[in-house]
Amino acid sequence: MKLIFEKSSPGRGGVRIPEDRISEHDIIPADLLRAVPADLPEVSESEVVRHYTKLSRLNYSVDTHFYPLGSCTMKHNPRACEAAAALPELCATHPLWPQLRHGGLLTQGSLQILYSLERMLAEITGLDEFTLQPMAGSHGELTAVMMMAAYHRDRGNRKTHIIIPDSAHGTNPASATLGGYRVVTVPSDETGVMDLEKFKKALNDETAGVMLTLPNTLGVFNPEIKEIIGAVHAVDGLMYYDGANFNAIMGRIKPGKLGFDLCHLNLHKSFSTPHGGGGPGTGPVGVCGKLRPYLPISRIAKTKDGTYTLDYDFPKSIGYIAPFYGNFAVLVRAYAYLLMLGREGLRATSDRAVLNANYVQEKLRPYFAAVTAGRCMHECIFSGKTLRNGIHTLDLAKALLDRGTHAPTIYFPLNVPEAIMIEPTETETRETLDEFCAAMIEIAELSKTDPDALRNAPVTTPVGRLDEVAAAKNMDLTC
Repeated sequence: MKLIFEKSSPGRGGVRIPEDRISEHDIIPADLLRAVPADLPEVSESEVVRHYTKLSRLNYSVDTHFYPLGSCTMKHNPRACEAAAALPELCATHPLWPQLRHGGLLTQGSLQILYSLERMLAEITGLDEFTLQPMAGSHGELTAVMMMAAYHRDRGNRKTHIIIPDSAHGTNPASATLGGYRVVTVPSDETGVMDLEKFKKALNDETAGVMLTLPNTLGVFNPEIKEIIGAVHAVDGLMYYDGANFNAIMGRIKPGKLGFDLCHLNLHKSFSTPHGGGGPGTGPVGVCGKLRPYLPISRIAKTKDGTYTLDYDFPKSIGYIAPFYGNFAVLVRAYAYLLMLGREGLRATSDRAVLNANYVQEKLRPYFAAVTAGRCMHECIFSGKTLRNGIHTLDLAKALLDRGTHAPTIYFPLNVPEAIMIEPTETETRETLDEFCAAMIEIAELSKTDPDALRNAPVTTPVGRLDEVAAAKNMDLTC
């Protein structure tokens, strides 16, 4: 595709403004003009529109393709939620406006949405209070670890480490380390959950807490979770719930009722707000009652007269972790999503997500090595070791691009060789899942009959197979 500058032709323009419509107030003063005119492309309006429309078609997106990224929960974003976030009464406000002004309610609606959303998330998770300020899941993790540390300091506990299973998301050990703790990794057993006996050996009086995803990244719900939580609480440790996989249990299980003390939720995943491209995101954190004093400030409070205000008077708070209220528009989308679904809709969402994952798992089980012997939860994990003639999981991922599907997550979890991690989500139809499974099966067969066709993939995309190591080391952001 030609760059827009290559389409330029001297004297060609895309717009013409009649001079008689330009007032003297609109003319740029001579001393502010460039000495040399800007080197801009001279193209017609139709060429500009076609150029950027063609560029947009080169992108994979959840609006154009199936996106079975395991653990990322790339599901459809309801347009009704987008419309709610675009309401002028919400998107035209400014966080520096006062809560009350001249006797009128200026930002009361926005504060009420945030206050109500906090209470909704508390009800859904079984925890006592939430902060909506963290701007990503990883940011929520760090916020939770900071509160963990504040709790132990306040009690005079000598805590040195946090226990994390080997199937955890990579941000877990990163957050624990940034929070000042040493990471103790516990391997998984043959069923795919954290090895209980090895966990008990790692647990001691210096354990600050355990960071656990439930179900985990293998798509397995740990049946020994109550025993694990009881053991951690016995040494005054804290249980942290990584909510990345919350899409599997919404409306069915409440982490707080299981005994978790803290959890973060990815509203840009489970609660269907835009995901990807580095943002926006938001990772609210919920806590049990004994951790309330350590929540970040400011907090939204409801006064006796029914108005909302910001409260800063919490001397044990970990302080500020984000400016203003967090990613407000993302929070509005999540609020609208919950209002639309309601209690039963939320549960149906998880039911459908788990059903879709098991449907894919059973259709592909004869062709790939499934990690889970029985039923999975919201995502299914395979190993590409069954591919033949030196074909690897990476080759499969590239070949899927030629078949109109974004690749699933590959090479994660790290404890699965040649991992293929598939999360279909609840918003995909059976027909879409059948097409995806047919493509996966075709690729598995091609590894036996025509492996070179897979080694050369993708061939239909604007850019072919890249040397990813060289690309990372020698990035060219101008081409």
